[in-house]
Amino acid sequence: MWTIPKPRYRRCEEDEPEITVNIGGVRVVLFGDVLNRYPESRLAELVNCSSARNDELISSLCDDFDPGRKEFYFDRDPDAFKCIMDVYYFDEIHIKRGICPICFIKEMEFWKIDQSVLDECCKSYLSEKEGELKEIASKVKVILDDMEVNQNATRIQQCQRFLWRLMEKPGSSFPARVIAIASFLSILVSAVVMCVGTIPDLQVTDAEGKLVEHPTLEAIETACMMWFTAEYLLRLASSPNKLHFVLSFMNIIDFMAIIPFYVVLSLTYLGTTSMMELANVQQAVQALRIMRIARIFKLARHSSGLQTLTYALKRSLKELGLLLMYMGVGIFVFSALGYTMEQSHPETLFRSIPQSFWWAIITMTTVGYGDIYPKTTLGKCNAAKVLETAAKHEVELMELKSVGEHRRKDSDNDDT
Repeated sequence: MWTIPKPRYRRCEEDEPEITVNIGGVRVVLFGDVLNRYPESRLAELVNCSSARNDELISSLCDDFDPGRKEFYFDRDPDAFKCIMDVYYFDEIHIKRGICPICFIKEMEFWKIDQSVLDECCKSYLSEKEGELKEIASKVKVILDDMEVNQNATRIQQCQRFLWRLMEKPGSSFPARVIAIASFLSILVSAVVMCVGTIPDLQVTDAEGKLVEHPTLEAIETACMMWFTAEYLLRLASSPNKLHFVLSFMNIIDFMAIIPFYVVLSLTYLGTTSMMELANVQQAVQALRIMRIARIFKLARHSSGLQTLTYALKRSLKELGLLLMYMGVGIFVFSALGYTMEQSHPETLFRSIPQSFWWAIITMTTVGYGDIYPKTTLGKCNAAKVLETAAKHEVELMELKSVGEHRRKDSDNDDT
């Protein structure tokens, strides 16, 4: 049992209204002038109608009422009610640890308390949880849609649905798992072939005396690309929403990993000899071959670890953005200082402020190629300050990510 004590600064008056409520078995005594600070709340309405002895309105505001003991019963969470009472005394509410934020919002709606009284830390925490629940709900909806069988679907629609589950849902059946494993192995084999094909000892000489990829490796690469192409086309054909499929980030990566192969194939075998002799075309072919590294990102479709990493990066975009802005300001400031301080040296390497950006970047990222460095005493002191700033980057990022957690802990301590 616990009660809300009268504040010491208040004078006790005999005609002051008060009510006794029972919240989930916990008896609480509340005072009318405190509750009337929020006259539109359920408790304020209850204390006013109890004074007027309006039994019909009382029964609509509470779950049960004992006229003999003058006690109002509510089948609600007593821990959440303790947080609700804070608004009458402190004009703000903190969600205590262990209480579901979504359920707490329903409690606030029941007690007719507006969400604007929530503290800022709790609002951000609530928005994060709402985002997580929406994502979970969307995944559950997809699972339920997959389990649902539409009896009115045509044979083509049924085949499309079966093919979609076969290509996109590895856990739906044994053949789907086999296809997922085959796709995973094809990605690994293609990546290995791309790397091994650059070894000079494994390359062969063509008719023009140039080193080219070994025919065996080229055949393996072609087989992998045929698999990727067939997989992409089957997934596109069976997709229930073609536009969403094409614009999806992972599917864009799949497309970018496939298209360079066919562009190079067209330029190599279908292009004229005079076209292939152009230096620009040859450079374009080499650039398109390098784009094959994009297929390694296809592993994210089959790896829960990479998906978790992507989700963590999405959750930390605000902190990463602040860190990049912090680095950008530091690069600009120290580049300008370095350029100014090095102008007095006759053999200065700082020719302009934009050129100094490169020095600041490689210094703040602790790479330090040594191609550009300060030669004056003031310039070296400036470089030392740059290194000190760079050492703080990781600490700054950790502090940014822990701000919300510290604020929640502080709010919990204030509530207790």
